[in-house]
Amino acid sequence: MVKYAYNLAFTFSLLVSSLSAINANAADSDTSRAIEQGKYLAIASDCAACHTNKDGKDFAGGLKIISPVGTIIASNITPSTQAGIGSYTEQQFADAVRKGIRKDGANLYPAMPYTAYSVMTDGDIHNLYEYFMHGVEPVNTPAPETALPFPMSIRTMMMGWNLLFLNDKPIASDNTQSAAWNRGKYLVMGAAHCGTCHTPRGPLMEEENSKFLSGGQVGAWYAPNITSDKESGIGSWSKEQLVQYLRTGNLPNKAQAAGSMGEAVEHSFQYLSDEDLNAVATYIKTVKPISTEENKGSRFNQGAPGTSLDDLRGKSSQAIKDANLEGLSLFQGNCASCHEPLGEGSKDQYYPSLFHNSVTGSSNSNNVIATILNGVNRTTKEGQVFMPGFGHHPNDINNLSDQQIATLSNYVIATYGKSDKKVTAQDVATVRQGGPASYLVLVARIGIIVGAAVVVILALWLYVRRARKTKNNIK
Repeated sequence: MVKYAYNLAFTFSLLVSSLSAINANAADSDTSRAIEQGKYLAIASDCAACHTNKDGKDFAGGLKIISPVGTIIASNITPSTQAGIGSYTEQQFADAVRKGIRKDGANLYPAMPYTAYSVMTDGDIHNLYEYFMHGVEPVNTPAPETALPFPMSIRTMMMGWNLLFLNDKPIASDNTQSAAWNRGKYLVMGAAHCGTCHTPRGPLMEEENSKFLSGGQVGAWYAPNITSDKESGIGSWSKEQLVQYLRTGNLPNKAQAAGSMGEAVEHSFQYLSDEDLNAVATYIKTVKPISTEENKGSRFNQGAPGTSLDDLRGKSSQAIKDANLEGLSLFQGNCASCHEPLGEGSKDQYYPSLFHNSVTGSSNSNNVIATILNGVNRTTKEGQVFMPGFGHHPNDINNLSDQQIATLSNYVIATYGKSDKKVTAQDVATVRQGGPASYLVLVARIGIIVGAAVVVILALWLYVRRARKTKNNIK
């Protein structure tokens, strides 16, 4: 009997141990799955592009992001408890990602696109949290603090901005659309945050939702209209062409990704699944078409091969300047060796054609200027695409002045593209400094001064009124 009881107890203990092991293995499996899904979401959200400095450690911050109101420095989001987000609870992490509120209660600036991430589901936020806490190497070096000019340095001002412009409602599924369309909308409006760049901004730097994806300025670069309009947008592209562009950053004789979009392709889109890329394309192809005045006439079929090289032959440098042929001279000296003398690009289009090109074909000349200044450096599974810049960067082959870049830009646009306005040296200087500044800082300062003046006047009025009342009472 004792032996039977012992065997029974031993069997029961083995059963308990087995169940515990099964539960532990199941928990480990759930955590591993969450980390893997969180990693995919972090890639889809392009977190590395902003939170990893050039030659720095993953997600350690420190990257300087030039915004219209000043330079914002990306924070350390590794699981370091000293310098990163290692002490955040999941709720605090969710508040930072979806509401723009740090653990200490301070507001983040919307350079971190929490206005888009606000639509992300609880499940996706949980997976992101698991990845950043358990799948990222902690880095104990703090990123420098952001120091915007007054009054933008007062982070509590963002509370009012959030009340006006932060959407805290999840995306409702549309039962009249396919699962792919609904998934695409969730990605475009959430993790991929396409509207953050491609939607124009209002006077308070808010996204103008009525003009969703119709084009916006992003630092030195212009994110063009990607609505389904066939002239101003990308309505002439097939879904397959859009998927190819997102995966590679290259659509020969149409468009090549550079700047922020090049980074999005390199760090994010090329790693998304075929299903998600097709979902994104499915949704974008149905976005309301918006025709913009600056892009009347498709930017993808402008220009033709050509050169005025014969006009240079036998002329002195002074004669070239006098004949206004300096742009041609600059093109032949700096561009023709790669893009070919007629601007047709290399046969394999590694060096793209300058005509039938979205950059030269756009009425907005900022991307022509930014490409010449900053060059292109995009790496995908197909290899590296590289063009040196000409704007005084350490690795630039030749450094051109603002006036020279303006002259070269005007030649390229006039010969191979379309432009309704001339590029000036001041336009180049603006792009060189990181893009146009916002009047918001000045307006805010004026508003504070006016508000303070009103308070002072009101206080004086109350003081005078009280003094007169006291005087009358004494009488």
